[in-house]
Amino acid sequence: MSHSTLDSGKTAAGSTNAANPEPGGPATAAPAPRKRRRSFLPYGLIAPAALLELLIHIGPMLLGFWIAFISLTQLNLTNWLNAPFVGLQNFINGLNPESTIGQAFFSTVGRTLGYTILVVGFSWVLGMAGAVFLSSNFKGRAILRTFFLVPYALPAYVGTIAWAFMFNQRDGAVNQILVDTLHLFGDERPFWLLGENSFGAMVIVNVWQLWPFAFLMLMAALQNVPNDVYEAAAIDGATLWQQFRTITLPMVRPANGVLLMVMSLWTFNQFNIPFVLFGATSPKEATLISPLIYQNSFGSWNFGLGGAMSVLLLIALFIASVFYIRMVLPKGADND
Repeated sequence: MSHSTLDSGKTAAGSTNAANPEPGGPATAAPAPRKRRRSFLPYGLIAPAALLELLIHIGPMLLGFWIAFISLTQLNLTNWLNAPFVGLQNFINGLNPESTIGQAFFSTVGRTLGYTILVVGFSWVLGMAGAVFLSSNFKGRAILRTFFLVPYALPAYVGTIAWAFMFNQRDGAVNQILVDTLHLFGDERPFWLLGENSFGAMVIVNVWQLWPFAFLMLMAALQNVPNDVYEAAAIDGATLWQQFRTITLPMVRPANGVLLMVMSLWTFNQFNIPFVLFGATSPKEATLISPLIYQNSFGSWNFGLGGAMSVLLLIALFIASVFYIRMVLPKGADND
């Protein structure tokens, strides 16, 4: 054995004894804490992302807050920095239930809430049914899974345009099936993108686009549920509905909480589908809160009122999100 090996062995033994002194032996002084060097590399790496976040999100949001407190119209749009400050007047106009603007605002908020409940409810039911159906092994499951995800993989604009053609009153596929083939409406060909039918058409398009996302999230959550639990429940005589109610729903509860919150926020802020289906001005029966803000801002050229409605929408969504997170989070999770 060479001297170097012996020396290294002695050194290792000495370091081991120093690190773990024998009971009753002399106390060894603890090594002085190494002074931590301050490195600016992490700050430099996140600086571009922080700058873009400031320019893309924080800056426009602060500008929207400022516009909500000024009277910005087409008369002073070119000189918006000198627009008169009106304080809370835009908020008062938007929330006054006796004014035309206030009545339109409150009726639109109620319609948007109903729209959100319908879209999220139908999307969740379809997604859960598809996830439970495809959680069992059978031939052709992979093909069905891919087929279910087609609406989610398709660009939203393309899918909405396709639905707009299908809802066409004269030669759309919907009227050809319902009127020409099934004769459900007699000789009358209903309008689907005008009047009361426009709300239902908008719900159908949004559910068609959203339910694959629910299916994908719930399918991933069901992969973590062990089959042993279902087998034990089947041996005990539990029916399929009892297994779903007492095993599936509790096991996917955390995924359900996040899923419902995300889908609700997306649906309540929905702008793309009504804009593509109906154009810049939605029918009265299908006007949601985001298109209403757009119409007040760019249709009536009242950017102050549009900014005030945007701030109210932001505050309402923030309060609802905080309340929902507090209700959905498991007890004690916020103390970790």
